[in-house]
Amino acid sequence: MQTQNTSPAEITDIVQRAVEDAVWAPSVHNTQPWRFGVRGSRISLSADPDRRLDVADPEGREMLISCGAALYNLRLSLRAHGFAPVVRLLPDPDRPHLLADVHLEPGDERDAQDAAREYAQIRRRRSHRGGFRPDPVSGGVLAALRHAAEQEGGRLVQAVDAHVKGALAALTGAAEHVQQRTRSYAAEIARWAPAPATSRQDGVQHGAYPKQTPRTEPHFPAREFARGQGWGTEPSGDDDTAIAGTVLLLVTREDTPTAWLEAGQALQRVLLRAAEHDLSAAYHTQALQVPELRSFIRTHFCGDAHPQMLLRLGVPNGDELATVRRPVSEVLTEER
Repeated sequence: MQTQNTSPAEITDIVQRAVEDAVWAPSVHNTQPWRFGVRGSRISLSADPDRRLDVADPEGREMLISCGAALYNLRLSLRAHGFAPVVRLLPDPDRPHLLADVHLEPGDERDAQDAAREYAQIRRRRSHRGGFRPDPVSGGVLAALRHAAEQEGGRLVQAVDAHVKGALAALTGAAEHVQQRTRSYAAEIARWAPAPATSRQDGVQHGAYPKQTPRTEPHFPAREFARGQGWGTEPSGDDDTAIAGTVLLLVTREDTPTAWLEAGQALQRVLLRAAEHDLSAAYHTQALQVPELRSFIRTHFCGDAHPQMLLRLGVPNGDELATVRRPVSEVLTEER
């Protein structure tokens, strides 16, 4: 398909569809901190600073990782629909919230076919907040996931040693304790974890986490989104067989806004490849939100690379949990 042979109406439809796919990316606390603008065959991606976690993410690192994941979905959707997206990251130094310009260029049928299987996972992918089944993640799958991360400028570091897993779990627990005793963190969680029966289309809603998270060995504590109110879904899996799963750190060589966007694209590419094998990920960003603990993890477990995400990977133990997304009309603007 070539842009010059595609009518303006068809371009509009494809762009709309690509943004619909982009918003299904994961984001910290499901804040969905992105905006899209379209002008002709150009799509812009901007961060929405009103949706940044001011307490947990004052530099906007996790906001940009979230936007990077949405950018990867956007690119993948355009490829699957016959275009070759050309991306410029951070194209205007005077507009720091403008994260990327994406231009639609002629694509080819082979690339569209290559993108199709991964594209089919966009709406299948779900975040997980619990334990995993004992099924191991094969070495071949892990190798494919490492390759996926490297293609986007990231790298996966697996915590193989039991002491490393235990240390990362303990650091997550320590960070959770630090954050729970800080009122501003608690208020931020309350903002993004609405009560049941809400009409909101963002945040971590009560159908997106279990009422009681099963303990695993080692145990990576989940965030207390219910805030002691008893919210959440009833457990449906066998808690006695839940395991922590494969523990991974996503790292980058640099620690800049460009690297954060690349980390988000790498994360989403990994998650979609994992979904092809019915794997889901649980995220543990607590320790990476405490500067001293993030620095410790970098020094001791990342070979001096910069940790951007700590996640557990496996086959979910229990039913798939629900999630929500804002309508495209809230995030897409036609520019003139």
